[in-house]
Amino acid sequence: MTQVHGNPPNTAAPGDRTGLGRLIGAGLILVSLVLLALGAYLGPYTYSSSTQGKLTVETCTVDYKYRSSTSSSSRKKTKTKWCYGTFTSTDGSTKDINAELKSDALHQRGDVIEALKTGDTSYQQDHGWTGAIAVGCVWWFGSLFPLTIGYFGTATGFSSSQAPSRRLLRACVILVAVGGIGLIVSLLVAFIA
Repeated sequence: MTQVHGNPPNTAAPGDRTGLGRLIGAGLILVSLVLLALGAYLGPYTYSSSTQGKLTVETCTVDYKYRSSTSSSSRKKTKTKWCYGTFTSTDGSTKDINAELKSDALHQRGDVIEALKTGDTSYQQDHGWTGAIAVGCVWWFGSLFPLTIGYFGTATGFSSSQAPSRRLLRACVILVAVGGIGLIVSLLVAFIA
């Protein structure tokens, strides 16, 4: 009896790889649906379910944090601005004398900041509906990337043996371009708002 040494022959059928590619594509579509839901929750839903009001500043501080960079011997410094004071809702139903929120700038005592109460003790600056929709759009346009790749994967299985049609490939490229442009515009609007 002769024994042959070496690499075993590739016994995986092309259909097995295509099935795995389609499964990965379906997983990416699910990831895109989660991103869509996060965009709706973090943007418009959070804004509409928050209590709007004003925070009268008592004091503002800067929190410095240092962290070491693994790629160099330098330490990176980040600074976060926090303002503390009294939050009063627009309708007057809520008042919190110990409110704190992360601020864009250092404010003087007595300054009034438009704020949202998003939880029992959590506050954030109010950027209006424009900012809330822009945050949602950032997530929504970002979800186009895994959606497009997932759709391409479920249609072709990421297999080179199944050449995708030119229409499918063109549609995927257009969706990625729309997602990229929309993501950039949404980030700019969210930054400005």
